[in-house]
Amino acid sequence: MQQENIVQKIWNLCHILRGDGVSYHEYISELTYLLFLRIAAENETEKLIPDGYRWDDIVGYTGGDLLTHYRDVLTFLGGHANDDRVRKIYAFPTTVFSHSENLRAVIDGIDRLDWGSISTDAMGGIYEGLIAKNSQDARSGAGQYFTPRALIDSIVRLVQPRGGELIQDPAAGSGGFLVSANDFVLGRTQSKTAKRSLPRFEGMEIEKGTYRICLMNAFLHGLDLRLILGDALTVDSANLTDPDVILANPPFGARAGGARRQRRDIPFPTANKQLAFLQHIYLALKPGGRAAVVLPDNVLFEDGVGRKVRQDILEKCNLHTIIRLPTGIFYAQGVMTNVLFFSRGEKPRGNTKETWIYDMRTGMPAFGKKQPLATAHFEEFEACFGPDPLGTSPRQDLGEQGRFRRFTRKQIAARNENLDIDWLRADQDNAGTNAEPEELAARISQLLRAAIEQIDLLSDELSAEGNDAR
Repeated sequence: MQQENIVQKIWNLCHILRGDGVSYHEYISELTYLLFLRIAAENETEKLIPDGYRWDDIVGYTGGDLLTHYRDVLTFLGGHANDDRVRKIYAFPTTVFSHSENLRAVIDGIDRLDWGSISTDAMGGIYEGLIAKNSQDARSGAGQYFTPRALIDSIVRLVQPRGGELIQDPAAGSGGFLVSANDFVLGRTQSKTAKRSLPRFEGMEIEKGTYRICLMNAFLHGLDLRLILGDALTVDSANLTDPDVILANPPFGARAGGARRQRRDIPFPTANKQLAFLQHIYLALKPGGRAAVVLPDNVLFEDGVGRKVRQDILEKCNLHTIIRLPTGIFYAQGVMTNVLFFSRGEKPRGNTKETWIYDMRTGMPAFGKKQPLATAHFEEFEACFGPDPLGTSPRQDLGEQGRFRRFTRKQIAARNENLDIDWLRADQDNAGTNAEPEELAARISQLLRAAIEQIDLLSDELSAEGNDAR
């Protein structure tokens, strides 16, 4: 309760900045600067901060323009701090404050909180609580950076990361998957000897503010993370190591902005970021490596490049399980999502023999702020999945009235590789014509976006060919 109280009090300070037009996501990024200094004063990491640039130095500053002094502090820490983690957190510093009065109010508000009553282990929980607050507010637009913790933890329990493995998220966001994986391994690790063989963690994040948030989240959770500022769909991917495990929720949306070209080793070029990320993920896995990826429905049914990508992953990997997630989980409106669980095959082709699909969507409430997703909602699915992270546990097809069903590779091929399979309906007599209006609208929207993305990609390719010819 004390932790939740501090989260709420820090969150309430953002109201001070509303008059300056500061977004909630910008506010969380700004808090990273301040909270790092404040928490360092409590958890014995202040030795990483040079004298004159610590929390008490800012709180007690009585000189001229506080805002100018604060900017100088950020710049110095980003360029001259001895510790590499500190330099990365304060790299490319930009402040959203426009007035010294607002800065002073936020600094004093943070300083007045009872930090002495919070254990070191709880510091990371406070920061995660702020990230969650940010994602729950529709005005923040930050839901794309945040996957509900109940979903993350369920995925991690099923994939079962182990000590000594390289765990990677090529679209790291705020680092939720990596933090949960670390917690999972620590929870199963007892001896000091075993703790020496903890997993290694690696991630990539394209957005500078979110990169900073992820670094802070990893630092507060004691995570040994190699985080790269870059785009996994470009040549930046060469900086990533082939991992044992990939856990990811690639960003929603269509083609990315900017002039950078998509990397040339993606077998099926596409403007659809999810299809491109899926290719990156299954091709990056080591043989026998496993992955779980959150993806929208269009990845399961889109024709053209989508069908080619599905055919490729079914050949190269064992795509053993899909869970169809309920609505309202993510900020982006009209996005229906799934989690694909698969492992990279030991042979070049023919690795998927069957795919099991769990329908957690039909007959479920629309989750959101008023009806949050909870651990209990995944208990039945986890029981059906079984204890083997490779999906080879004995399983039972629950039939047309059940939520868990088996589909052979032959059946999927007969559907033109379409994995968008649903069988549960409120009215079984009208199956196929009884889709909810929200689901129909979402599918139409996804089909239209997919068509526009392919037109954009073709336009880009023709433009590039024209430029090369000059």
